[in-house]
Amino acid sequence: MAPTYRLTPARRLANWLVRLLLALGVPLNSTYLLTVRGRRTGRPHSTPVRLVEADGQRWLVAPYGPVAWVRNARAAGQVTLSRGRRSETVAIEELGPAESAPVLQRYLAEVPIVRSFFDVTPESPLAAFVAEAPRHPVFRIVGPPRQG
Repeated sequence: MAPTYRLTPARRLANWLVRLLLALGVPLNSTYLLTVRGRRTGRPHSTPVRLVEADGQRWLVAPYGPVAWVRNARAAGQVTLSRGRRSETVAIEELGPAESAPVLQRYLAEVPIVRSFFDVTPESPLAAFVAEAPRHPVFRIVGPPRQG
């Protein structure tokens, strides 16, 4: 069984450093600063995330499970992605296990640092990723936020 994610002091420091680099506009592969309003407080919360990008589509993957940003994003239905002075607010939709599986497989192949939080490997069959999907939410970025 994969370990549960813990926000240790070392991870806090790493997140702070990545946030600083992103704020300065340093390109870090497909890493963005995700900002979402808290579902209870309404205050903005930010965390670095790595997008999966393919064929003109983009997805957000929660490698550590339904952590705070995931619960807030579900409630808000939109997030803001930033790098340097560029930011965009986008609508998101959560995918089911079958749709999530190929995205998770690609994510795991591209981001080796998170592999210990999965019970599959990049070489596992797609069916194993379907079974793993409920533990790792995936959101499709669907465009500008809905008005109203």
